[in-house]
Amino acid sequence: MFDDLNSVMTRVLKFGLFLVLGICLVGSLVGFFVAGMSGVFGALVGGSAVLIFTGMTVLSILIGSKLPLAGFVGTVLGGWLIKMVLFLILFTLIDNADWLTQEARPVVFFTIVAAVVGGLILDTIIVSKARFPVVTN
Repeated sequence: MFDDLNSVMTRVLKFGLFLVLGICLVGSLVGFFVAGMSGVFGALVGGSAVLIFTGMTVLSILIGSKLPLAGFVGTVLGGWLIKMVLFLILFTLIDNADWLTQEARPVVFFTIVAAVVGGLILDTIIVSKARFPVVTN
């Protein structure tokens, strides 16, 4: 049978959650040995940020899918713009955080990079294996 958009986005969220949890676990272990508890918190904050932004993407796609094409594009681009502003605010706050030591900063960076790259690969696999009908009734 064919997939619907809700089932594909549910898979993206479910497997994305597992991916981010795994990356947070590895990042927390590495962070602990590199920078102590500051590294653990850094890995958890970085992974959580990626999970929140992934959820926002899924939400904008689900909302936009109920609109005409121009509404879909506007919703996805608006969501992207909101994510960029939130990204700048969040990481400005993290940069000024007292609990984040200099040794923990690379932990945050590499946790985010690993989660984003892993999420992109995961999204590509999920969407490429989805079966959408080409014609409608």
